[in-house]
Amino acid sequence: LFPDLIHNCDTLSDGKGNAVSLLRVAELVGKPIPFQECDVCDLEALDSVFAKGNFDGLIHLAALKAVGESVVMPYEYYSNNLIASLNLIKMCQKYNVKNFIFSSSATVYGVPKKLPITEDCPTGQGITNPYGQTKYMMEQILIDVGKAHPVAIGKLPVLKIFGDKWDTPDGTGVRDYIHIVDLARGHVKALDRIKKLGHIGTEIYNLGTGTGYSVKEMVAALEKASGRKIPTEIGEPRTGDVASVYCDPSLALKMLDWKAEFGLEEMSRDLWHWQSLNPNGFSQA
Repeated sequence: LFPDLIHNCDTLSDGKGNAVSLLRVAELVGKPIPFQECDVCDLEALDSVFAKGNFDGLIHLAALKAVGESVVMPYEYYSNNLIASLNLIKMCQKYNVKNFIFSSSATVYGVPKKLPITEDCPTGQGITNPYGQTKYMMEQILIDVGKAHPVAIGKLPVLKIFGDKWDTPDGTGVRDYIHIVDLARGHVKALDRIKKLGHIGTEIYNLGTGTGYSVKEMVAALEKASGRKIPTEIGEPRTGDVASVYCDPSLALKMLDWKAEFGLEEMSRDLWHWQSLNPNGFSQA
C-alpha cells in the first residue's frame, strides 16, 4: 500500500445503484456509474466486490463522522470506523491495490498549538473526541502498513450555535470551511500524484482554504446567499469541540498542484442553490 493521508458517507440506501446521488453523477458525466452495494464492515461481502473488480486505487471516505455523537457513542465509532478501514486495507493487500487515499480530519491535531495548521504539526495530542481518535488511529495504521509494505431551508425553526464564549474574534467557533468541489478535486489530485509517480510512500496533505471563518460569519454568508434572515440561538459548547481549526494548504499547492478555488461567498451560494433544488437531500429525484 502507498497511502496518501488527507486531513481534512452517506448511505446509498437504494441498494441497486439507483440512489439519486449516483444518478445525478451519471447524468453529469454522461455515462452510468458502476455500483456495488456493500457494508465495508462485512469482510466477506467486501471480498466479493474486490474479486469482481480490477481497481487502480481506492479513496476511503466511509465513516461515522459527527464529533458530538462520537462522545456519547464511542463504541459505535471505534468499531465502525476502524473495522471498515482495516477491512479495506486487508482487501487492498489481498488484491494488490497499492494506491490508497484516506480522507482524514483536522480533529487529529487536537487543540492546535499554532494556526494555521501545517502538516508537520503534532497529531494525536489532546484529541477531544472519539471521532478524532479513530481518524488518528487510522493514520498511524496506514503509516505502519506503508512501512511494512513499501511497494437555511426551514427544516429547523432556529439554528443553534454551540457556544459564543470561545477565544475567537466573535466568540463562536472558527473552522476552515471548504467547498465540496474543492475537496473532491483535492482527492483526485492525490490519486493523480500516485498514478504519475508510482511508489511514493506515505504522504500527508492538508486540504483547506487556509482561512478560518466563524460560525457567525458562515451564518451571515448564508443569509446573504438565501436572502433570508436565519434565526439563531446560543447553546452550550458541544463536548469535544475546540475553538479554532484551520490549515495551511501550501504543501498541497506545491506537491499536488491543488488549491481551493471557492471562498465563503461561493460556498454559501452553491450550498443554498443545491439545497433549494433538493430540499429533502438525495432522498428523492
